[in-house]
Amino acid sequence: MSLRVYVNGESRELSAPISLAELITQLDLPAARIAVELNRAVVRRSAWGTTMLKDEDRIEIVHFVGGGSI
Repeated sequence: MSLRVYVNGESRELSAPISLAELITQLDLPAARIAVELNRAVVRRSAWGTTMLKDEDRIEIVHFVGGGSI
C-alpha cells in the first residue's frame, strides 16, 4: 500500500502506514533543527511519532540556520 504526500511542494510516494517521525528519518533530516507543518498546522516534535500521514497530506519543513554576528 502506498500514499502520495507533498513535501515542500514536491510530490513523494511513500509506503503506508508511515508516521511523520519516520518520514523525517527517511529524509535524513536533523530533527533538532527543523520545524514541521502538516496541512497548515504546526506539529510539535513530541507528536511526530504518533502523527500518521495520509494520502495527499502537505508537509512543509523549515530548517533553522544559525547566524553570524552583527
